[in-house]
Amino acid sequence: MEKSYKELLAGIRTFLFDVDGVFTDNRVILLPGAEPVRTFHTRDAYAVQHAIKEGLRIVIVSGGRSEAVRESFGRLGVKEVHLGTAHKLDLFERLVEAGVDPAATAYMGDDIPDLRVMQRVGLACCPSDASQEVKGIAHFVSRFPGGGGCVRDLLEQAMKVQGKWMTDGAYTW
Repeated sequence: MEKSYKELLAGIRTFLFDVDGVFTDNRVILLPGAEPVRTFHTRDAYAVQHAIKEGLRIVIVSGGRSEAVRESFGRLGVKEVHLGTAHKLDLFERLVEAGVDPAATAYMGDDIPDLRVMQRVGLACCPSDASQEVKGIAHFVSRFPGGGGCVRDLLEQAMKVQGKWMTDGAYTW
């Protein structure tokens, strides 16, 4: 019998996230002469920094090239931010060669460029407003949309299952 996503969460140690459509609502503000501006949900940000403090590995994988994205995740403690990633599966295979266990990895994506990595990980996840192709293979579809708390939803559930949610570190940024 196949395990439920809650059962799978217990063994997840590495979380890979797409940016646009997962941390954002897919909208960007375009201003002349400036990088596109994105907004992130603060509860997603809180969950990321808390997960890192509790020893979970957070990896950001984006086709975009915004250094503001790298800086924002850096402030949360994320050390692995891969920008300009045209072929996400190639990056994932390099991570596996460097020791990432696919069975202990979750990936949250929202669109077709995310599918191949989602097919390789132990727990494929997506926001509620992901493309139909992505929803069709996801083990877990958050009840929240991209940019609306789906990252927090996944990390909170995983950390609760693993006993890492309401720790002493939860009360600080």
